Amino acid sequence: MSTSNGQTYDVIIVGGGPSGAAAALYADRRGLSTLLLDKDSFPRDKICGDALSGKSVTILEELELLDQVSELPGAFIQSVVFGSPTHTQVNIDFKRNIVENTPSGFVIRREIFDNFLFQEAKKVAATTVENFLVKDVIRENGRLVGVSGKNTETGESLDYRGKIILGCDGFNSLVARKTGLYEHDPEHWVVALRQYYKGVKGLTDQIELHYIDEVLPGYFWIFPLEDGYANVGIGMLHKYIKDRNVDLKEAMEHAKESEAFQERFTDAEPMEDPTGWNLPVGSKHRKIYGNGFMLLGDAASLIDPFTGEGIGNALYSAKYAIEVADEAIEAGDFSEEFIAQYDQRLWAEVGDELQVSYKLQKLGKIRPLLNFVINKAARSDEVSNIIAGMLANEVPRKKLANPVFYFKLLFS
Repeated sequence: MSTSNGQTYDVIIVGGGPSGAAAALYADRRGLSTLLLDKDSFPRDKICGDALSGKSVTILEELELLDQVSELPGAFIQSVVFGSPTHTQVNIDFKRNIVENTPSGFVIRREIFDNFLFQEAKKVAATTVENFLVKDVIRENGRLVGVSGKNTETGESLDYRGKIILGCDGFNSLVARKTGLYEHDPEHWVVALRQYYKGVKGLTDQIELHYIDEVLPGYFWIFPLEDGYANVGIGMLHKYIKDRNVDLKEAMEHAKESEAFQERFTDAEPMEDPTGWNLPVGSKHRKIYGNGFMLLGDAASLIDPFTGEGIGNALYSAKYAIEVADEAIEAGDFSEEFIAQYDQRLWAEVGDELQVSYKLQKLGKIRPLLNFVINKAARSDEVSNIIAGMLANEVPRKKLANPVFYFKLLFS
């Protein structure tokens, strides 16, 4: 039998990862009372590439947390290396785009970053409950008005009520499932492996994305971390894994043992077994809202189809979800029609980029084109500068997906 704590919150946040924690922080700025729930206790690991893009930096700066994040153990990222199937590499340097030496990004273990953000959110949330497994949503007159679940430490079952429910509970979101919005589409779903290493040679202040034959159509990454550690992994579209019966662990071993990378892993020591996770990518505009609720972050399938980075868009989803939640509470209107503004504002911010990234993801399946673009960028400062500007959001990424761009490459 469930009991209630008797309080009605302005916002119930299911999931304390980046989108949920950021939502609590934004809610506090607007004077909204929040209940923050998570099925785990922090700190906890989250399988990920651990990269924080310039988009993440923008939100962290807006939340006045960037200086603190800069002090966390991890790596400052000043450039990105793209490697072609023929092993040509181009180094895209961000330093020219950085103001007052602000790093263009970070690589910080999610166990560290998520715990930092969660603890900041915990300071401002009205109530925070860890180890609480949400099992169902509560409806009244077709609208979500709460959640029910169980504290896995005490065994106590509880109901919680709120004016707005935010599903920030990841790719396997219960809120999405209970509202009929969960969808696992292999053509819009990436599966990835991560493995932490120590002693990988050649680590600098850059992240590396290698489009090599061993993992096409996907990529092999090497990201630096603190104290000589590295985040190593591969990602591939689920459809191709199924169609070609790919074993991702074998593919990653082939990548590390290939002629291009064998020397760099000669003295490398794995710190864990390779571990997989799912990335619902934003190559498809799904419905992410309804009467009294919104889906955020991975639950809303906002991961970039081209880079696999999801934290930046998750943070932006928190910003717009709280903006609309505040307006809905002010208006006393929790209808699907009113809350649709969340989807409209979020996709006005990230939608074009996600669709262009989807086009780039499709282009990335074409081996000759990958070789052509990366080889050209390696020889041409002009092409390299254009790509740097795009990645730093100074040049519209649409340009890279425009056929005219490749025509200019061909004759430049």
